[in-house]
Formats: sequence, structure tokens, C-alpha cells
Amino acid sequence: MATEKITFTGHNGDALHARLDRPDGPIRAVALFAHCFTCSKDIPAARRIAGRLAAQGIAVLRFDFTGLGHSEGEFANTNFTSNVEDLRLAARHLTETVGVPQLLIGHSLGGAAVIKAAPDISGVRAVVTIGAPSDPSHVSKNFAAQIDAIQAAGEAEVDLAGRPFTIKRQFLEDITEAKLDDALKNLDAALLVLHSPQDTTVGVSNAADLFQGAMHPKSFITLDNADHLITRPADAEYVADVIGAWGTRYLDLADEPATPGAPEGVTRVSEASAKGFRQDINVSGKHMLTADEPPKMGGTDLGPTPYQLVAAGLGACTSMTIRMVARRKDLPLEHVFCDVTHDKKHRTDCESCGEKGARVDVFHRRINLAGDLSPDERQTLLEIADKCPVHRTLESEILIETVLADD
Repeated sequence: MATEKITFTGHNGDALHARLDRPDGPIRAVALFAHCFTCSKDIPAARRIAGRLAAQGIAVLRFDFTGLGHSEGEFANTNFTSNVEDLRLAARHLTETVGVPQLLIGHSLGGAAVIKAAPDISGVRAVVTIGAPSDPSHVSKNFAAQIDAIQAAGEAEVDLAGRPFTIKRQFLEDITEAKLDDALKNLDAALLVLHSPQDTTVGVSNAADLFQGAMHPKSFITLDNADHLITRPADAEYVADVIGAWGTRYLDLADEPATPGAPEGVTRVSEASAKGFRQDINVSGKHMLTADEPPKMGGTDLGPTPYQLVAAGLGACTSMTIRMVARRKDLPLEHVFCDVTHDKKHRTDCESCGEKGARVDVFHRRINLAGDLSPDERQTLLEIADKCPVHRTLESEILIETVLADD
């Protein structure tokens, strides 16, 4: 992933600073990320989500709202309405320089902002909120004790996450008047609401309000045990993977090119992170899979283990072979599924494992056949399972040739 620094002009003429996370290969779609209240584009959740989406071919622009992070301007003079306008200007900049942003992602108050802005941004096909309030005025709970002082004096300094910010009366008036009802009804884009039931900053009831207020298509996914800021790396990566998978149904994605050096017939496996064991698997430049290990092995459990993938190959080949034969013989097979497990046994504990004294890998296969099949037909299909190509490969002598790739 390549990260490019970008500057564009905000609603008040100030320079707003942004980062564009680009895929290593061609851009399949463009997304715009809006950060949470008083946060910045560089919070860990934003970086990780953008990075994972970029790995899936989606370029992501994340920027600092006026007066926050590296952007110019005075935060005290901003409000929800100005944030929405900054979003529109960011979308226009993306359209003119990279591509139309089809996907808007908003975290917390940024989620409310992307909903408000979406109807006015041409080309948006999908909107995602993460821990977002259903009413922008919800943010005032962060400084409820100072509201009277703000109203009386016109402004007051408040403490937000250990940092001082000046909040003016106009900010309160703006968030009080800002409503999302009309924007939700006129979204004209698919909506994905992501929210943690354990979110103590923005309660999960806000997610229900957003979901109920929006028209279809809409989806809700709970982020169990995640905090409001999505601080755990595994939670951020899960969010990104969910967005990527869900977005394929709604985004107009450019065809994914074959991975350089991985033509048809080649499976490429590369590390997603050097800190764990997660692997990104690209098959013939077309299909993306994930492999991992459970936490007890030092992994993050975000994908099946290598042995589980081998078991999946055996199970898939078994089911396909049975279906092929049932179709050829015109057998009344309605459905087939195959449960496969793997373990290791001592040869002395395995009656059919040949020579004694060593350990052997054993795949247990349980085949389920549904349909009005006679006992002879069931036996025929059971026997054909042993003739599936992967089964034969696993039982045959296998040679693995390994070489170092050129730099």
C-alpha cells in the first residue's frame, strides 16, 4: 500500500490535509473516510481500516476536518454543518483527481456526517457508519456539564479525551437543528450500520434508529466486544473485511487484475502482517481467501488454518464428485454436504495406516446425502467419494519442489 499526502481547500478557504491510501495495483473503487468527533485522520482505527481496504483494491481518502489534526482553521468556528461541507469538498477533490467516491465511511459523528452529505454527492453507491449517533446533538453529552456556561457566555473551554477545545453557542445551535431523518430517507445508496453493543460513548440504540430510519437496501452488523474507537487491531481489520465483502454487492468495482507474476493456475500466499500469521491468498488473480491461526498459536483467528483449508479442499472435491456422478446417473440426490476433520494418530492406533511406529495424518470425512435414494444408490455415491481427485492426491506419493524466487 502506498500512502500519498494530499491538500485541498475546505469550506472556509483553509487548507485541509489528507492521506490517500492507494492499492499496490489498479484502483477498483474509491472511498472517503470521515473520522470521529475531535479525532483525526491518523487514529489507529482509520489507518488500519484504510490499509485493509487498500489491500482489497479500494483507494481510501481520510482527511482532517477544519481545525483538527494537520488541517488549518479554527475548530471553535466549525460545526456539524461545516463538517458536512468539508466532506462534500473532499468528495469533489477525489472526483477530480482520483475517481468518484462510491463508498462513504464515517466513524462516530463522522458517520452522521456521511449520511447527511451522501444525498448531495453524485456517484455514492454505499454508506457505512461505525458507532455513529442517530442524532448529531448526541455529541453534546461529551460536555453536558458545560452547556449552561456555553449558552451564558457564548463559548467555553471543555475537556474532550484529555484535550482542551473551545465550544461556541453556534455549535450547540447547529447540532440541535441538524437532523438525519430526511437524509436517511433520501440516501439513494446501500447502508451498512456497524455498532458495538458494548459502546459506552454512543449507545447501540442509535444503530437501531439509523437502521429503522433508512430505506432498503440496508444491513446491520454487531461489533461484539469492540470499544467505541475500535482500538483493537483485530476489530479494525474485521470492520475493514466486513466493509470490503459487503461492498462488493453494491460498488461498481473494476475487474480485479491478475496479480503480477501470478497467472492462471498460480496460488499466491503473502503475509498480511509480519506480527501475526494472517495470510492473504490470491488464486489466479481472481479469488481472495484468508488463512490464519487461532490466538493460542499466536494468530488472530481471522481465517481458517492451513490444515482446515486442506480439509476444505477435500470436502469440496468430495461433494463436487458426488454431485457429478449423481447428475450423470440421474439419481434423486437433493443435497450433499461433507464434514471433514483432521488429526494425527500413531500408526499403531490406526488399523489401515500401513507400517507401524510413526504418526500419520488422518482426515475424517462424514458424508450426508439427502434425497429419495435407495441403499444401493447411497452406497454407490459413498464409494465414488474415494475417487475424488483431491482424495487420490492426498493418498498418492506427493513431490513438492521448492526454489527461491529471484529478487
